[in-house]
Amino acid sequence: MKEKIGLNAGLVWSYLNESGEKDIKDIKKACKLTDKDIYAVMGWLSREDKIVIKENGKDVAIGLL
Repeated sequence: MKEKIGLNAGLVWSYLNESGEKDIKDIKKACKLTDKDIYAVMGWLSREDKIVIKENGKDVAIGLL
Protein backbone atom coordinates (compact mmCIF):
# COMPACT_ATOMS: atom_id res chain seq x y z
CA MET A 1 0.00 0.00 0.00
CA LYS A 2 2.81 2.43 0.88
CA GLU A 3 4.41 1.86 -2.53
CA LYS A 4 1.09 2.58 -4.30
CA ILE A 5 0.64 5.83 -2.38
CA GLY A 6 4.18 6.88 -3.26
CA LEU A 7 3.62 6.15 -6.96
CA ASN A 8 0.32 8.05 -6.93
CA ALA A 9 2.01 10.95 -5.13
CA GLY A 10 4.55 11.08 -7.95
CA LEU A 11 1.77 11.16 -10.54
CA VAL A 12 -0.03 13.98 -8.76
CA TRP A 13 3.17 15.97 -8.21
CA SER A 14 4.07 15.67 -11.90
CA TYR A 15 0.55 16.70 -12.94
CA LEU A 16 0.61 19.76 -10.67
CA ASN A 17 4.11 20.65 -11.81
CA GLU A 18 2.92 20.71 -15.43
CA SER A 19 -0.49 22.31 -14.95
CA GLY A 20 -0.35 24.38 -11.75
CA GLU A 21 -2.87 24.52 -8.91
CA LYS A 22 -5.97 22.37 -9.46
CA ASP A 23 -9.13 21.32 -7.64
CA ILE A 24 -9.13 17.83 -6.18
CA LYS A 25 -11.83 16.69 -8.61
CA ASP A 26 -9.63 17.73 -11.55
CA ILE A 27 -6.62 15.92 -10.11
CA LYS A 28 -8.65 12.78 -9.42
CA LYS A 29 -9.94 12.72 -12.99
CA ALA A 30 -6.61 13.49 -14.67
CA CYS A 31 -4.65 10.99 -12.56
CA LYS A 32 -7.48 8.41 -12.45
CA LEU A 33 -7.50 8.16 -8.65
CA THR A 34 -10.21 7.16 -6.18
CA ASP A 35 -11.24 9.32 -3.22
CA LYS A 36 -9.20 7.09 -0.94
CA ASP A 37 -6.14 7.42 -3.18
CA ILE A 38 -6.27 11.21 -3.55
CA TYR A 39 -6.58 11.78 0.19
CA ALA A 40 -3.68 9.41 0.89
CA VAL A 41 -1.62 11.35 -1.68
CA MET A 42 -2.57 14.67 -0.06
CA GLY A 43 -1.33 13.35 3.28
CA TRP A 44 1.89 12.02 1.76
CA LEU A 45 2.75 15.21 -0.12
CA SER A 46 1.64 17.43 2.75
CA ARG A 47 3.85 15.53 5.19
CA GLU A 48 6.80 16.08 2.83
CA ASP A 49 5.98 19.82 2.58
CA LYS A 50 5.49 19.53 -1.19
CA ILE A 51 1.99 21.01 -1.49
CA VAL A 52 -0.26 23.77 -0.29
CA ILE A 53 -3.94 22.96 0.28
CA LYS A 54 -6.50 25.73 -0.20
CA GLU A 55 -10.23 25.74 0.43
CA ASN A 56 -12.28 27.35 -2.34
CA GLY A 57 -15.82 27.33 -0.95
CA LYS A 58 -16.95 23.70 -1.20
CA ASP A 59 -13.91 22.65 -3.22
CA VAL A 60 -10.31 22.06 -2.17
CA ALA A 61 -7.41 23.05 -4.42
CA ILE A 62 -3.88 21.72 -4.29
CA GLY A 63 -0.76 23.49 -5.54
CA LEU A 64 2.96 22.88 -5.25
CA LEU A 65 5.13 24.79 -2.80
